[in-house]
Amino acid sequence: MAFIEGWGSVAGAPAFKTLKGLANSSGLAIFLAISGGAATTPTPAQAQVYSFSRVEIEGTQRIEAATILSYLGIAQGETVGAAQLNDGYQRLVGSGLFEDVQVVPRGNTLVVKVREYPTINVVSVEGNRKVKDSVFLPLLKSQSRRVFSPAAAEQDVQTIVEVYQAQGRLAARVTPRIIRRANNRVDLVFEVIEGKNTEVERLSFVGNRKFSDSRLRRVLATKQAGILRALVQKDSYVPDRIEFDKRVLKDFYQSRGYVDFKTTGVTSEFSRERDAFFITFQVEEGIQYRFGDITVVSEVNGVDAAEFEAIQNIRSGNVFSPAQLDNVVARMERLAIRNGLDFLRVEPRVTRDERNQLLNVELVLTRGPRIIVERIDIEGNATTLDRVVRDQFRVVEGDPFNPREIREATERVRALGFFADAQVEARPGSAPDQVVIDVDVEEAPTGSLGIGAVYSLESGIGFNIAFTERNFLGRGQFLSASFQRGSDNLNFSFRFAEPAFLGRDLEFGFETFYQSTNQASARYNTRSLAFRPSLAFPISEYSRLGVRVYADGTEITGVSADSSQLLKDDAARGRQIGGGLGLSYSYDTRRTGLDPSRGFLFKLDGDIGGIGSDYQYARATALAQAQTKVWNDQVTLLATVEGGLLHSLNGASSRVTDRFRLGPSKLRGFSTNGLGPRDLNAVNQDTLGGNMFAVARLEAQFPLGLPEEYGITGGLFADAGTLWGLDDTLGGTIDDSAHLRSSIGASIFWDTPIGPLRFNYSKVLAKESYDAENNFELTISAQF
Repeated sequence: MAFIEGWGSVAGAPAFKTLKGLANSSGLAIFLAISGGAATTPTPAQAQVYSFSRVEIEGTQRIEAATILSYLGIAQGETVGAAQLNDGYQRLVGSGLFEDVQVVPRGNTLVVKVREYPTINVVSVEGNRKVKDSVFLPLLKSQSRRVFSPAAAEQDVQTIVEVYQAQGRLAARVTPRIIRRANNRVDLVFEVIEGKNTEVERLSFVGNRKFSDSRLRRVLATKQAGILRALVQKDSYVPDRIEFDKRVLKDFYQSRGYVDFKTTGVTSEFSRERDAFFITFQVEEGIQYRFGDITVVSEVNGVDAAEFEAIQNIRSGNVFSPAQLDNVVARMERLAIRNGLDFLRVEPRVTRDERNQLLNVELVLTRGPRIIVERIDIEGNATTLDRVVRDQFRVVEGDPFNPREIREATERVRALGFFADAQVEARPGSAPDQVVIDVDVEEAPTGSLGIGAVYSLESGIGFNIAFTERNFLGRGQFLSASFQRGSDNLNFSFRFAEPAFLGRDLEFGFETFYQSTNQASARYNTRSLAFRPSLAFPISEYSRLGVRVYADGTEITGVSADSSQLLKDDAARGRQIGGGLGLSYSYDTRRTGLDPSRGFLFKLDGDIGGIGSDYQYARATALAQAQTKVWNDQVTLLATVEGGLLHSLNGASSRVTDRFRLGPSKLRGFSTNGLGPRDLNAVNQDTLGGNMFAVARLEAQFPLGLPEEYGITGGLFADAGTLWGLDDTLGGTIDDSAHLRSSIGASIFWDTPIGPLRFNYSKVLAKESYDAENNFELTISAQF
C-alpha cells in the first residue's frame, strides 16, 4: 500500500495542507507546444493566439465530456490567447472534480488530460479508544462509494476534533490518510491521537458572599478534578458547558430571591503544564428580596378579581421565587379556562421596595389577543408516535393559543425522558389570528439492560439482571423485567404501564412478581406469587389517586421444630391463595420546583385482602415526610413519620407473611426481623412480626469540608419506633407489647462512579433483651 503524504495533523482549528498530487496547482502546468500550422506565430510585439479545430479529452471515467467543455469555455475554431487557456485550466481545477489537470495544445487539437478523484472504498477511524466508530462515522461527509473530496475530508477532520473537544480532550489530533486501491479507489483513514483529558483543576468564585464556593460548585455541571478524576467525566473542561453553568447559577440565585444576580465574567486559565484549566466565575449577588404585597386586579369587565385572589397562595414575607409566582399565574389562567374565559391572561406587574427589600406584585387580569391554534406539527420523532407528544399538550387544533401553556407543554415533553432535545415554537398560521405550533424533537435511547450488584452486611452479596424500556414501541409505555438472586432470596418481577390509557391522563399498569426467601434471620422459608393491575390519575396539582386489584398466593415452609407454635400453625395452614383491592393517595410537592429548599410528601395506602383465603384483613399504612435546607442550603434536614395497621375481618389470626416487620430500612441499628413480638418460650425466639408499627426518623446531611468533587458528605440520624400487636399470644407466652426502640448514629455518603454508597454506624439507645442489633450497615448499588 502507498500512502499519499502531505496532510497536516489537526488540533483545534485544522491547518490542513493540500495533498501532493491532489489538486496541487503548483505541480500542474499548461504545456503550450507551438507546432507548425497550429496557430499564428506572434511577433515580439504581438501576443500569441491559438485556434483549435477540435478539443480532445483524455482520462474521463465518470464525468461527461460536455461537463469538461463547459468548464473549459473554449469553442472549436475560436481564436484564444494564452490568458484564456489559463482561465479555462483554472476553472477545471477549481471545479473540485479532478485530482490532476493538464491542458496541452497539439497542432490544431487542444488536448485536455484529466485524472478524476477516486471513489472512496472504505472510511475508517484508527487510534480512537474513548469514542467508538459508531459515533464518528454518521457525522462524516466522506462516505463509502462517494467521490473523494479533500474539502469534505478537511471538514471531517474538524468534526472529529470537535467531538473530542466536547469531551474535554482539547489536545486531540487527527491526521487523514488515503490508501490507493485498484480501479481508482481509495481507503480513507483518519488517524487519531486522542491526547489526555483536559481537566478542570480548580473552580472558584469571586464576589459570592451569601453562598460558599463549595455550595455553588454543587450547582454547576462542570466539576472540579479530584481523587476520582480517572473515573469522573464531568471534571473535563468543555467550553460549551460554561454557558450552561452561567444559566444554572442565575436560576439558583433568582430562585432564592436574588433577582439582580449576574455573572460578570468567567476566566479560564491554562495550568503551567497546560493539561488543566483554572476557572473563575465573577459574580454580583445583589440583595435578597422577599414578597411584599400581593394583589389581584381585573381590567376585564365582568370578571371578579376576588375569585382569582382566593387561589393565590403566596405569603407576604416569603423569599421571592419566580417559579412560585409563575405557578400562581398558571393556576389563575387555568381557572379562567374553566370559567370559559379562554383569552384571559394574568400579567404580573412587579414593583420594588428597595428600602424594605420587598417586591410588591400586582396580578392583573387582562384580555389577551384572540389567537387560535391552527395545527401542531411534530418532526424528528422517528420512533415515538405523534400522539405521545400530543398528549403533553393541553391544547388541540382549534383551541385558544396560550403562550404559557406552550412553555409548560415544552417542559412536559422534555420531562418524558424520550428525547435528547425538544424545541417548541409558535409561528404565524394561514390567517392573522392563527398560529402553528412546531415541535422539533431529537430521539434518545430509552432502553437499558443492566447487571447490578448489591452488597450489605445483612444480606451479603447479591446480583440482578434488569431490562427496562421507557418508550416501548414508541408508544410512551413502560416495560421492565428483573431477576434478582441473593444469598437468601430469589426474586422475579415484570411491570407494564400505559401512562395515557384511553387517551386520558390515566395510568394503567400491571405487575407480577415471584419471591422466594430462605431467611437468614429466621428459621422458616417463604414463597409468594402476585398479579396486580392498577389505575392511577391526578386529582389536583400535587396529589394523585390510585386503585388496584390483585391476586396472590403465599406459602410458609421449613419451620424449625424449635420455633414458636404460632409459626408452626402458620405453616400448617398451607398455601393461601386470595385476592384483594386497594386504594392509594399521594400528595407530593418535592419535585414541583416551587420552593427549591423545601418539600413535603404524604402517602396513604389502604387494602382489603385475603378474599378467598382463610384470613381476610384490612391493612392501612401512612407516611409523612418533610425536607428543608438550612444554613444557605448547606444542610439538608429530613423528618419522616410512618405507621401501619393490620386488622382481621373474619376473626382469623394473621400469618407472619401478612404482618409488618421492621429492619434497618425503617429503624436503623436493628437487624432485619431484629425486633418485635416474640415467643419467649420458644428456643429460637424468631420475630413474629406485628399488626401495628410506628416509626419516626430524623436525619441531617451536610458537607464534611472535603472537596465537593469527591462526592463525600456526612450525616447524623435519630430513629425511634415500635412494632407490636398479635391476634393470638398463645395464652400470654408471647410478648407483643409496644416497647419503644430508639437509636442514633452517623452516616457517610459517597457518590461513587459505580453507584451511591452509604455507611451507617448506629448506637441503640432503647431495646429489649431479645432484639438483634446491627450497628454497622454498608450498602452500595451498582450498574454496569
